[in-house]
Amino acid sequence: MNQPKTGFNKDSNDIKRPKNSDGVIEVQQKGPISFLSGALTSIVFAYISLIISKKFVFYFTEHDISYSSPIAQSVASGFKTLVIGMSFLATFTFGFIGLGLSIVFVKSLFEAKKQKTT
Repeated sequence: MNQPKTGFNKDSNDIKRPKNSDGVIEVQQKGPISFLSGALTSIVFAYISLIISKKFVFYFTEHDISYSSPIAQSVASGFKTLVIGMSFLATFTFGFIGLGLSIVFVKSLFEAKKQKTT
């Protein structure tokens, strides 16, 4: 059945994939360098997020929230909790991804060594 092409979804026939001489689609493997660069980038972002998180905590500690309205006090307290929680969530996420990519980097070094010896 013919469907109009909108340009948003590419059919699998429209995508050009490299093929070897046997007509089999070749998939590029990620190497140790890409794991290392990803791990270093993620660890740098984790460190930046940690610095920002500490600054948020220090700012909200020094600038106490004091409103006369209980609703405004509740909203301000919720906002403070949200900002601090999201900043530490970003720190944890980047750190965990950096740790995982570091482990995959070390694992890929051992696998590359095994492939060279066989």
